[in-house]
Amino acid sequence: MGIFGNAFGWPHLIVILVIVLLLFGAPKLPGLARSLGQSMRIFRGEMKTMKDENGKDIPAENQAADSSDSDTPAKPKQ
Repeated sequence: MGIFGNAFGWPHLIVILVIVLLLFGAPKLPGLARSLGQSMRIFRGEMKTMKDENGKDIPAENQAADSSDSDTPAKPKQ
């Protein structure tokens, strides 16, 4: 199984490629592929950035404020 399961097979992909070739023409295809690759790179970079931001631990400053409810007092900032 591929990415799309049984939705797209080789015959479907060939038909799609022929239609793209007819719509855009052979000279424009390298530029189209290049811009698609750049767009995918940007998208992946943004997704990685979002995952990194969401996955980070709470910063030390916020941990001290959050732990003020406990019995031990938080250290004062210097």
